[in-house]
Amino acid sequence: MNSIKSVPARVLSRRSGHSLEAEREQFDKNQAISISKAINTQEAPVKEKHARRIILGTHHEKGAFTFWSYAIGLPLPSSAILSWKFCHVLHKVLRDGHPNVLQDCQRYRSNIRETGDLWGHLHDRYGQLVSIYTRLLLTKISFHIKHPEFPPGLEVSDEVLEKTAGTDVNNIFQLTVELFDYLDCELKLSESVFRQLNTSMAISQMSAVQCRLAPLIQVIQDCSHLYHYSVKLMFKLHSCLPADTLQGHRDRFHEQFRSLKNFFKKASDMLYFKRLIQIPRLPESPPNFLRASALAEHVKPVVVIPEEAPEDEEPENLIEISTASTTEPQITSDIFEQTFGPPNGIRDDRDAQIESLKKEVDMLRAEMEKIKLEAQRYITQLKAQVNSLEGEVEEQRKQKQKALVDNEQLRDELERLQKVKQDSDRSQRLCAEAEKRANATEIRYTKLKEKHSELINTHAELLRKNADTAKQLTVTQQSQEEVARVKEQLAFQVEQVKREAEMKLEDQSVQMEQLRQELDARRDELDQAQHSLSHAKQAGAELSAQVEALHAEKEVLRRSVSEKECELLSTRGLIEEKELQLSQEADKATREIRELQGKLLEKSNQEQSLQQKLLDEQFGILQETVREAEDILRDAMAKLDDPLHVRCTSSPDYLLSRAQAALESTDALENGHAQYVASMADAAGLVGALALFAHLMADTIVNGSATSHLAPTDHADRLTETCRDCGQRSLDYLGELKDKQTLRRAELGDVQQALRGVLQLAQELRPKSLDIKQEELGDMVEKEMASTSEAIEDAVRRIEEMMSQARNKSSGVKLEVNERILNSCTDLMKAIRLLVMTSTNLQKEIVESGRGAATTQEFYAKNSRWTEGLISASKAVGWGATQLVESADRVVLHMGKYEELIVCSHEIAASTAQLVAASKVKAEKSSRNLARLQECSRNVNEMAANVVASTKSGQEQIEEKDTMDFSGMSLIKLKKEEMETQVKVLELEKRLEGERVRLGELRKQHYALAGTYDAMEDGEVKPAPAPRRGILKKPPLAQKPGHREPEQDAGPYPPHGANV
Repeated sequence: MNSIKSVPARVLSRRSGHSLEAEREQFDKNQAISISKAINTQEAPVKEKHARRIILGTHHEKGAFTFWSYAIGLPLPSSAILSWKFCHVLHKVLRDGHPNVLQDCQRYRSNIRETGDLWGHLHDRYGQLVSIYTRLLLTKISFHIKHPEFPPGLEVSDEVLEKTAGTDVNNIFQLTVELFDYLDCELKLSESVFRQLNTSMAISQMSAVQCRLAPLIQVIQDCSHLYHYSVKLMFKLHSCLPADTLQGHRDRFHEQFRSLKNFFKKASDMLYFKRLIQIPRLPESPPNFLRASALAEHVKPVVVIPEEAPEDEEPENLIEISTASTTEPQITSDIFEQTFGPPNGIRDDRDAQIESLKKEVDMLRAEMEKIKLEAQRYITQLKAQVNSLEGEVEEQRKQKQKALVDNEQLRDELERLQKVKQDSDRSQRLCAEAEKRANATEIRYTKLKEKHSELINTHAELLRKNADTAKQLTVTQQSQEEVARVKEQLAFQVEQVKREAEMKLEDQSVQMEQLRQELDARRDELDQAQHSLSHAKQAGAELSAQVEALHAEKEVLRRSVSEKECELLSTRGLIEEKELQLSQEADKATREIRELQGKLLEKSNQEQSLQQKLLDEQFGILQETVREAEDILRDAMAKLDDPLHVRCTSSPDYLLSRAQAALESTDALENGHAQYVASMADAAGLVGALALFAHLMADTIVNGSATSHLAPTDHADRLTETCRDCGQRSLDYLGELKDKQTLRRAELGDVQQALRGVLQLAQELRPKSLDIKQEELGDMVEKEMASTSEAIEDAVRRIEEMMSQARNKSSGVKLEVNERILNSCTDLMKAIRLLVMTSTNLQKEIVESGRGAATTQEFYAKNSRWTEGLISASKAVGWGATQLVESADRVVLHMGKYEELIVCSHEIAASTAQLVAASKVKAEKSSRNLARLQECSRNVNEMAANVVASTKSGQEQIEEKDTMDFSGMSLIKLKKEEMETQVKVLELEKRLEGERVRLGELRKQHYALAGTYDAMEDGEVKPAPAPRRGILKKPPLAQKPGHREPEQDAGPYPPHGANV
């Protein structure tokens, strides 16, 4: 068996020092020291070097696990200052630590929230600040977890900001609101800190004030970035949304701008911030987001931190007690010396002695630490050796007899070792007492320094008073004696202050001498303790193995017996606790059951009352709806006998659609009635169906009355009575709904029967010329368009034939006129042919885009009115082309009149306008075919105008005008000719008036046959049917009154069929 003495202690120390475990222990130790020094109860700012070590630790281990393992053990609820400095350190770690720190802090959100809630409920000045600071930290963690593109330091480029915002306005809007909330939390913390400082009239050079001001450095850094990002996003929002929508955003930004500008101004005026951070300047007025060019004027605020910012640290301990390694000694300067300098420019010997004592204490502490570590390793090796000695238990049992003989000697030696151990413990206690005395001395030294600084301040104040007195002396000669007396008093006070300061310094030197003596004594005691500890190690190495072997079995048995006894006692205690707990739980359960039963009974009563109230409210809503429906129906029925309504007219087709819609609404009303009868707590379905039924029924009655004004007397009377019957039966049905007893058995059978009567009468009144099967409409459209194209092609051929004949039979002026007229007619036919082709393509596009899953015939049948208008327009174009060719033929053969050709040109222009209007009703506004159709229509109008112009010019060339020579007539002859001419003029005017009347009657008859007379009066436009080829009637002109574009099918609800 190898002995422990065979391994040198230096070798073991070197091996353990280079292991990863030792490095981890050293890292944890350094982090614990830095955290304990940074987060303490002293009302002073956190030292930058301690915070920097903590931040470097997060980068070393790539996270904040070690920081939080120590932070959760801090007694935060016991001290508000401790919680405040913890928040400050956590803010710095979040900003400058490793990126993984954010995820680690997310896991400890509950601890941060609990700390804030605790201090938020207490009336403590630091406590209120802690509550606000924790809310800021929680907002910061949440924002950066949600938006990982923004690091906790908030430093991103404008490109990353644009990419994060994206192009979706909703995302930009939400991101702007979150940045505003973030900035509000930062500004609220700064306002709270300055509010407390204003109330206490604090000076920024005091440590207590600096403790509150230190976290505002990180707040300034965050606010500069948040302000810049808010400005960028606000300009982007104003480029996407109207200004009125963003009025609330602008108001909130302006309020934050004023608060941030005030915060930066206050901070810039403080001496504490001037040497730690360069605060940016904000513009005098906020950016004008309503002017896009203002973005170029925006300057990003930049915060500059000096590379080596001076630390406003607290005074270092006179004798620093720490566990730092000797390889990294902490060299700190005296804050008193930094502030005031050594007296008379010469370094005091006491300072050198203090520094030497510090070094000696550090060396002693390091040696003590080495001794402790060596003892720890020694104990660890002993434990390992115990495991190896267990295999030799059997061999030691054989030597048991011999060991019993030596037992007495071993006991004596053990007592001696116990005494040595007690001496070692006593030496350790003496060391601890020495450290306590050193701490007390350090505290006294700190107090002396504070007192000395107060005396210096008093001295400075007295000197200022002395200067003021000297100024008053030059102004007022009468108070010289009094000023001299004041000077003497001031001089006496100054001398007294100096004497007190010197006495304090002498006391300090005495205390330092006592401290040095105590350190020497403690050093001697430490040497003795080391010597005794070395002896104890040697003796323990020899006896521990034997003692462990002898007592191994005894300890095993003793542990087993004690374990059993402990288990028995714990089992008994558990049984008693369980019995007591079960009895308490049973009593509690009984009380809870009684309370719950009472609450349940109360709830059931409340539910019954609420249910009854709900039924009453629903029935009341139904009654209000019924009364409103009755008013609507009575108003509609009043129109039946209203003489002012006689001028209102409507068409049977519109009445048919309104009556059909009213009949369909009765099905929804029956379903709503059935649902309400089944569950009277919900009357929404019945109320909605009842409102729709009332409006549709009133619309049917009004349009029935309007239709009867144009119907034959028999049909008009029957229609009026049927509409009155519909209204009366509807009122009867509504009357049944007003009573709870008759509500359940109310039926709509009579109302539906009356509506069917209206439908039948409307069907009988429809024009017979529209009785075309809807299945045939699709084929008719294609046939009519094809026949129109054929008619135009035939017209072009006939014009070419007439052109060749005119060249053969005519010559001179007549040939020139005929060629010009026929050429213009040819151009017109070509333009019409192109118009028809374009219209055909547009119809195909309309059918393909509107029919969906239906067939082409179903689409035409569904839009029958539009289809009939299209057919009528197509027929009119073909008829006009044929008539133009026949008129041109007669003009060329000198058998017709030039006026016929002009009228035919006007008719063709009107027909093509009707075709264009019928085609563009259902076309999309952005359709290319529609644009081409409109261009073709304008071209047709130009060609028709050319035909008219060429016809008029040809007529003027051919007709010979007689020269009016009245020079040979006498006065009587001239008078006679004048009277005869007046007679002819009157005859011609009479004939002209008669022809105009005849033209009006012809147009009226044409409208009647085309079925458009009712559309002229009631506003509902129907396409005119095509004229029969046997009769060869003219189609309506585009400019005639009442002939408008065919409208799309009206919606199912608004009653607009009757017009005055």
